[in-house]
Amino acid sequence: MCVTAVESRPAGVALTPSPGGHRPFGARVKAFVALTKPRIIELLLITTVPVMFLAAQGVPDLWLVLATTVGGYLSAGGANALNMYIDRDIDALMDRTSQRPLVTGMVSPRECLAFGFALAAISTVWFGLLVNWLSAALSLGALLFYVVVYTMLLKRRTSQNIVWGGIAGCMPVLIGWSAVTNSMSWAAVILFAVIFFWTPPHYWPLSMKVKDDYARVGVPMLPVIASNRVVARQIVIYSWVMVAVSLLLTPLGYTGWFYTVVALLTGGFWLWEAHGLQNRAKSGVTGAKLKEMRLFHWSITYVSLLFVAVAVDPFLR
Repeated sequence: MCVTAVESRPAGVALTPSPGGHRPFGARVKAFVALTKPRIIELLLITTVPVMFLAAQGVPDLWLVLATTVGGYLSAGGANALNMYIDRDIDALMDRTSQRPLVTGMVSPRECLAFGFALAAISTVWFGLLVNWLSAALSLGALLFYVVVYTMLLKRRTSQNIVWGGIAGCMPVLIGWSAVTNSMSWAAVILFAVIFFWTPPHYWPLSMKVKDDYARVGVPMLPVIASNRVVARQIVIYSWVMVAVSLLLTPLGYTGWFYTVVALLTGGFWLWEAHGLQNRAKSGVTGAKLKEMRLFHWSITYVSLLFVAVAVDPFLR
């Protein structure tokens, strides 16, 4: 749930309800959908469904896949709505978030809070009745971790917020595996670790780009309190660990040659980009020439390709 997508809109431009407080029905529907952060959830589902193929060593029950993805969307959507409720004060001051529904007034704080709690409750019952109660517990745990541990406790207090808060974004891997097997496995734990080490070098380049936003509202993201050189070094460290962990699946017998080739090629290109960013930071490059967003955009492609390989590999062994 800590996975991030860039919003495509002019910075600092906010939409406001029309005079007299009129809020058109269509705009209201779009606003409630926006509360769930659908572009972020797309990435979460990319890590959920392929794991189900790996767990099933083939095609899982498609109704189970549908139930899991719907439950995952509801759960993550509830967490994101509650996150927006808690962060509505700083969202109003940041260019990147100034068009969110609570800031524009298209949705009231009370409506957002009720919506978030409703999605949390519905998703938990959904998972329990249509998938299994282990998946329901994992889903609820991820939601509570994101809302309470990350948003309420870590985000505004420590530069390690995204490191440990990223655990919530790793949970879809476990949920996908447990949905098929109603159990856990080292394969799921390894993929959990891949996402854990992927999250900081995925998010820190974006934080470097918008660090003035975070500094303005007092959120101590690492790029706010450390130099580009320090941040880039941390990105390289996490990147090497991530790639190494991703290669553990094959020697342990969970994947074959196809996954290994994809992991090596995509991981190798990631490391090339990470070291390139580090070299530019060491040289004192700033502004657009730092090109930090190249790694951010590649990180999304990387995780997509890696997990597609997770899904395809069982058919080629």
